[in-house]
Amino acid sequence: MSEPRRSQDAAIDRVWPDPASALDDDELLEHLRFPGGRTWLRANFVSSIDGAATRDGLSGGLGDPADRRLFDLQRRGADVVVVGAGTARNEGYSAMRVDAESVAWRVDAGLPPHPTFVLVSRSLDLDPTSEMFADAPVRPIVYTAASAAEGRRAALAEVADVVDVGEDDVDPMRMREDLAARGLHRIHAEGGPHLFGAMLVAGAVDALHLTFAPTLEAGDAGRITASAAAAPTAMTLSSVLRAGDELLLHYVRD
Repeated sequence: MSEPRRSQDAAIDRVWPDPASALDDDELLEHLRFPGGRTWLRANFVSSIDGAATRDGLSGGLGDPADRRLFDLQRRGADVVVVGAGTARNEGYSAMRVDAESVAWRVDAGLPPHPTFVLVSRSLDLDPTSEMFADAPVRPIVYTAASAAEGRRAALAEVADVVDVGEDDVDPMRMREDLAARGLHRIHAEGGPHLFGAMLVAGAVDALHLTFAPTLEAGDAGRITASAAAAPTAMTLSSVLRAGDELLLHYVRD
């Protein structure tokens, strides 16, 4: 394996607990390790100080090299990466492939070379010819509702496992249970806000990794959650990382 990355612009320190400077990838991976012996669903988001989840409609506009470093490392130990269809389209997702260093790490840890890409779409508004499917190293899974159009279902079934987990909408707990039944217990969710909101309402979220970008955005950008129903969910702060003026926080559900 290559030497751990410590590039200056992506340097990450641990503020709490156990302060430490310039964490290498192995130290960060230990920080990101999924708990063993159970199914665990964590979400990852970035937000401005004033709560904006996007800049110019995209979450990527808020991240810096340190946030992107942690973003990549979070995929490394995951069985699946879950993304809502709208976020996948808007953020320009391609096939779910990790880099060569991550492949080597995963194989050494007894994992498949790449995590499984999981897409969530109530309407199945996805292009089966897109790179997300055409270049996928592992057959993706698409969770949807039974009411989705049969034509779209048939087209996507050629390139992915299409699974109903609800009648008119996707039930995040049924999705979680289906993943666990497939032996996919380490679930890493990357958004978007509507999917995260639905997960919170369903009580499906165990943890959150939240990057606070050191910027005020104003405007009409939404929050990291969006749902019609409120879902107060008490969280405990597990750790605080820092990259310059940026904070990278880890919360676990009480």
